[in-house]
Amino acid sequence: MKKTALILSVSGFLLTGPVQADTLLGLYVGADGWRTSADGGFANSSQIQNFNFSDKTQKSYYVALEHPLPFVPNIRLQHNQLESSGSTSLNTDFSFAGNTFAAGTELQNQTKLTNTDYVLYYEILDNDLVSLDLGINGKYINGTVAVAETDANGMAASQRASQLIPMVYASAIVGLPLTGLDVFTQGSYVSLDGNRIYDVQAGVAYAVLDNLAVNMRLKLGYRAMNLRLDDIDNLHADLDFKGIFAGIELHF
Repeated sequence: MKKTALILSVSGFLLTGPVQADTLLGLYVGADGWRTSADGGFANSSQIQNFNFSDKTQKSYYVALEHPLPFVPNIRLQHNQLESSGSTSLNTDFSFAGNTFAAGTELQNQTKLTNTDYVLYYEILDNDLVSLDLGINGKYINGTVAVAETDANGMAASQRASQLIPMVYASAIVGLPLTGLDVFTQGSYVSLDGNRIYDVQAGVAYAVLDNLAVNMRLKLGYRAMNLRLDDIDNLHADLDFKGIFAGIELHF
């Protein structure tokens, strides 16, 4: 009920707000490479076991469709790789997915919490200087976390999690006149039923192409994502991913 109420309240606010839309149909396609450092951990209870993680380059792809219909939301779909692995020596006993690993055991740990954003949003402002979008995001998390003893014949355990989590979404772009540059920020956030998730980024972009057929922006920025999951399919987690990203966006 809480999740439904959140979606309805945000939707109601947006529908009564100063909705503006592009005068022409617009298609945006983009891809980012995100170099992340990760920290945190997971467990089957609120007693989180922290793990070591190696840096990794994540991939993110998105497509957005904007239209001139005033009360119909625009749509953005974004697929986010979110993987990391490492090696950790346990300081205490750790029980996970029906197996118990003794203190002092060396574990290989891995997270694969790839997620997809389903965003419905309205253009509150849309001009050459300022663009502002507000909406709701259904972030679908679908993946696994796993541990395994480094011994080839050792125990292994994994836990799968799958959940659609509603979030609020906002995006803003401020153009810098006569430079081809703009600064941007974008993010989604929710704190609900013991879960807290944020996925935010900010940076600068440069328009290398800007004509009637296609626009192309190169982007450079910083992105941070936190997944604090409270008993989603028996998984508890508190994981942070953050780092520099670079990307390209085409607008047709």
